[in-house]
Amino acid sequence: MRMSELSTRSGVAIPTIKYYLREGLLHQGEQVAATRADYDESHLRRLRLIRALLEVGRLPVAAIKKVVDAVQDESLPVHQLLGTAQYALSPTVAPEPTPEWDTARAQVDALLDRLGWQVTPEAPARNELAQTVIRMRQLGLAADLTPYAEAADRLVTEVELDTIPYDGPRDAAVEALVLGTVLYGRAFDALRRLAQESESARRFAR
Repeated sequence: MRMSELSTRSGVAIPTIKYYLREGLLHQGEQVAATRADYDESHLRRLRLIRALLEVGRLPVAAIKKVVDAVQDESLPVHQLLGTAQYALSPTVAPEPTPEWDTARAQVDALLDRLGWQVTPEAPARNELAQTVIRMRQLGLAADLTPYAEAADRLVTEVELDTIPYDGPRDAAVEALVLGTVLYGRAFDALRRLAQESESARRFAR
């Protein structure tokens, strides 16, 4: 297909497609003339992935480039490929040089060990969770996250990771992870609020 058709089918403007080509986010088409290249379904899949990372994941171009590089590196195992995308979605939280931080981080590490989760020490979600634990304690909230961790474990192992098409194109697997992580996360937050309203009505409404 020509670039005009690629633009129509993907919903991405031609100038944006040319920008992605220049930045290496989108692989080059097959050159069939001096000023013309042909594109195929792989270009559509890549544009869908870029849009997912940009519009849903809200990642900057530099982070998208890292994910795309991982997609293109066929020697990279699936676990590392998905990890690259997941780490890109995680906010960067710097450790705080305080005793409170050390205590919170130790609590997070102990929880993960108790659950038997295989998580690298540098996983950004460890620091994110430690920061959250600190804020919870400062506000007088109970900081036992075990019930939430167990619920997350069930959701991921029994539902979420089974929605990722591992045996297809690598672009599609990463796109499914990104969309699932962000959108299922939003859906879960909304469902919790709805459940809270329902339980409040059951307990307190006349």
